[in-house]
Amino acid sequence: TFKHAGAVIEKTAQSCCAQADIILKIQRPLLPHEGIDEISLMRKGQVLICLLGAATHPEMLAALAKAGIDAVALERIPRISRAQSMDVLSSQANIAGYKAVLDGLAEYGRACPLMMTAAGTVPPAKIFIMGVGVAGLQAIATARRLGGVVSATDVRPATREQVESLGATFIAVEDEEFLAAQTAGGYAKEMSAAYQAKQAALIRTTLQSQDIVITTALIPGRPAPVLVSPEMVDLMKPGAVLVDLAVEAGGNCPLSQPGKVVRHGNVTLVGHLNMPARVPETTSQLFARNIVNLLSQFTRKQDGKSDGQFVADREDEILKDSMVVQGGQVTDPDLHAQVMALSKQVPAKKTAAKKTPAKKTAAKKTPAKKTSAKKTPAKKTPAKKTAAKKTAAKKPPAK
Repeated sequence: TFKHAGAVIEKTAQSCCAQADIILKIQRPLLPHEGIDEISLMRKGQVLICLLGAATHPEMLAALAKAGIDAVALERIPRISRAQSMDVLSSQANIAGYKAVLDGLAEYGRACPLMMTAAGTVPPAKIFIMGVGVAGLQAIATARRLGGVVSATDVRPATREQVESLGATFIAVEDEEFLAAQTAGGYAKEMSAAYQAKQAALIRTTLQSQDIVITTALIPGRPAPVLVSPEMVDLMKPGAVLVDLAVEAGGNCPLSQPGKVVRHGNVTLVGHLNMPARVPETTSQLFARNIVNLLSQFTRKQDGKSDGQFVADREDEILKDSMVVQGGQVTDPDLHAQVMALSKQVPAKKTAAKKTPAKKTAAKKTPAKKTSAKKTPAKKTPAKKTAAKKTAAKKPPAK
């Protein structure tokens, strides 16, 4: 299929990277301590485009800058109208929300829609979505299509209308803090301890009646917030299922385990990693289309056609935010500060490491010298005294 599309299949990643001007990846490059040094496969002047995880891997940014590799972080593409077709996070989260509902129902073991049969009535499953981003909205839509009774919560006031437009019930503590709980980029702000306590009390009550709970809350560059405590899980119905879409970032529930389906009491917790990859063909098609749209925007045009040469126009709003390494420098001020802080920590560790052995060596040498000093006279003195005694002992009988 790739050959028919005009691609050349290389035998190794090294030979592939050696010939490329632009390197497209899904996840960030691995570092030496992770088993493979993927940055060493690249060369100066190349452009790397992938989900870089820039906010949480300053050591990788430093390595890319040192190698002279320009890097575009797909997760930092702004949420503006012109960039929607390039938004990898949205396309992948869309599939994750869909699959989360299917995985939850697979573990639930009961029917989802209301069924009126001659053998009796089957009640619909109650499904609760926590976090109404792209993944949450798709989870609501999927659960509604399958016949579930759906409710959802989010700290952003703008989501109420979206939730209700999909036929779900909106649940939240709606106070003054709630009305200002959204960033300019459309992400949720971290709420105060007081609000979290009030929201937790409401959620605790809501969870007790739910059959399937899907958590989707993430804060960019930060560990996932805890939405469902172990005590809340203990209050859930026997046979209930919790699907944690934030498990790779620490989890919205401390009991969920990355890459595993586990049971806590009578509740099943689903912690599948890389949820979009569980629908691989569709996910790949969407990801590829996002990349094509990005390259179409930022490659040089000749006679109306792209010649494949990447044009790093940092005046453009899209690249201004997403191109985090260029010309051997980390361009984003906040990320640059993280890299500089990391570089200052490294010499401090090395110095401390050198001083410790130096002190230990000196401590070991001092007793060694003292011992040899004591031994030398000890050996010589008895030797002389013994000889003297022997001479004196032999002389009297001779007389």
